[in-house]
Amino acid sequence: MSVTAILLPVFVQVALTFAVLFRLGFMRARAIRAGRVQRERVAIDDTAWPLYVRKAGNCLRNQFELPVLFYAVVGFALVTRQADLPFVVLSWLFVLSRIVHAGVHVTFNDVAWRFGAFAFGALVLLALWILFALGILLSPVLP
Repeated sequence: MSVTAILLPVFVQVALTFAVLFRLGFMRARAIRAGRVQRERVAIDDTAWPLYVRKAGNCLRNQFELPVLFYAVVGFALVTRQADLPFVVLSWLFVLSRIVHAGVHVTFNDVAWRFGAFAFGALVLLALWILFALGILLSPVLP
């Protein structure tokens, strides 16, 4: 697989993270301008933000949970030349699950839908790690 094909899902995941970050910043600025929060209180207490801002904040925090393991496995697979077509397909499935998860999180926020997207992504990520580990453990010594 080409480096571009391997890294494109990573770039999309990074873009999702920045999109969520900028959306959160916009929402916080809007809440402050509208006088919905006390600056002194939100500086030390996230629960002082309106609910819609807290949902966006939770969504951003989620981008630094499972995706960290995704970034690691892609980096390791790239360096060890273990990223084949099934690996890239699974990478795309993981990123799509994160997009769905984030979309649910910042819109109707149904826990069942959100958990479904999370669980699917977690299982795909587990499959990525298993695929990578088997590729390393069952292959001859690296050149």
